[in-house]
Amino acid sequence: MRMTSLLLDARQSRPDTVAGIVEWFGAMQAQDNASALWSLGSRLPASTREDVEQALERREAIRTWPMRGTIHLVPPVDARWMLDLMGPRALAGARSRRANLGLSEQTADRGVEVLGAAMAGGRRLSRSQCLTVLAEAGVDATGQRGYHLLWYASQRGVTCIAPAIDGEQTFVLLDDWVPDPRQVTREEGLAIMAIRYFRSHGPTTRQDFVGWTGLSAADARLGIAAAGDAVASVEVGGLAMHVDPAALDRQGAATPVEKPGLVLALAGFDEYLLGYKDRALMLAAEHKQAIIPGGNGVFQWTLVRGGQVIGTWRRTPRSGRVIVDAMPLVEVEPDGRAAVEAAIEPYARFVGSRVEVRWPG
Repeated sequence: MRMTSLLLDARQSRPDTVAGIVEWFGAMQAQDNASALWSLGSRLPASTREDVEQALERREAIRTWPMRGTIHLVPPVDARWMLDLMGPRALAGARSRRANLGLSEQTADRGVEVLGAAMAGGRRLSRSQCLTVLAEAGVDATGQRGYHLLWYASQRGVTCIAPAIDGEQTFVLLDDWVPDPRQVTREEGLAIMAIRYFRSHGPTTRQDFVGWTGLSAADARLGIAAAGDAVASVEVGGLAMHVDPAALDRQGAATPVEKPGLVLALAGFDEYLLGYKDRALMLAAEHKQAIIPGGNGVFQWTLVRGGQVIGTWRRTPRSGRVIVDAMPLVEVEPDGRAAVEAAIEPYARFVGSRVEVRWPG
């Protein structure tokens, strides 16, 4: 049921546009741009990377920091109310970070004013141009201060991330890119987040919802209650979970059949893992170190079979091709290797390059 909710079961009907995919999730982890593109591409089997990039240029989705202080793809019309709803907790936690960086709140606010003025009139600035503008205005943006100031301006709802140009991140004014944002009450916003989260990740727990949104436990309860019949309660392995009622209907109507485990090659920051606080159903404890080396928050790209992680894969571009090193975490028989290589083939079509898969030994 989770794989279906996550739009990862190729046998299901699912949205066929970037806008539709992102709206289904409500927000998709997008801290790493290459991962974000493939997270979309793996759910849009007929698409290429260029197709996805053009959809983002058309503003079918935008990147900003709506929750947990991390970058996500969100529906443009929802960006502002999401920032208003979930951003305050991230902003409150930034005070200690600014102290460590030697940035005062006044300096951070000055940085927002400078960036806002520089982008006025629809101007689009690259990351390096933003840092130059700040420096010319006397705002110290060296080291990690620059990243913090760019984050702060977007977290405040002044700017957002536009698609990269020549491989470099760009920024625009949020009001320029989303002139008619959706207006919702706080209760409506909490309900929307609950509905979209459990629709795209369920069945899962309220604690996972808290971890995903960064909301307080009290707000999470309010959101689930406000969602009403749009979120159903179930028990899984003795745990209370929530799910989209339509998923229960689909499960009840399905005819049980024996099928080999579906094999997928997923991006490292995919919602498949990032969307949950408790990943035990998908990731064995003994494999956690291989997926998040050193617990540093950088997730490796994963090979998944039957809903569970069985290995990682690493891509190395070469002239006219991509070398993929498949690194299994469990024993993979020859026919299993063929299934993994078949699962990587859609990525080859997505990036428009020939892919050569290498195995250990």
